[in-house]
Amino acid sequence: MLAQNVQVAQNIGFGIIAAVMIASALKVVTSSNVVHAALALVAVLAGAAAQYLLLAAEFVAVTQILVYVGAVMVLFLFGVMLTRAKLGRDADLNNKNAKVGIPVALLMLGVMVYVLIDGWHATKLPQDGGQVELKNVSDSIFVPYLLPFWALSFVLLAAVIGAIVLARKD
Repeated sequence: MLAQNVQVAQNIGFGIIAAVMIASALKVVTSSNVVHAALALVAVLAGAAAQYLLLAAEFVAVTQILVYVGAVMVLFLFGVMLTRAKLGRDADLNNKNAKVGIPVALLMLGVMVYVLIDGWHATKLPQDGGQVELKNVSDSIFVPYLLPFWALSFVLLAAVIGAIVLARKD
């Protein structure tokens, strides 16, 4: 359902970006080449940033680009390139139990939808215009979760060091 009080161009932009994100997400899960899958994931993450721009949430969009598209995907691609993994098609990587996985994934989707609807059905959004100070947003994210962010940086550093150790020749 499209919003009635916004401009038509914003709705058209949303549809185009969403279509590109869906196509890229399908490419991520169906690609047999890990580099192509990673580049399609970059398109999905950039599409999410574009959706944030449509919502006039510039800070979140820039954070999405810097953190996910910039840092995490570059780190992922470095890890792939520094290991001795095969690039291209590999018959051993195909899962022969995909027929079991699809119903399980649909069941999990149903459970998640039920839990979300059951947990949030009576929650109302604030009607005060939605103006939130940036300081309050950053404090709500980084104050209680500072230690996990700090620990994650060490995990990512260890992953890069591990990829370099695996890739170097003796």
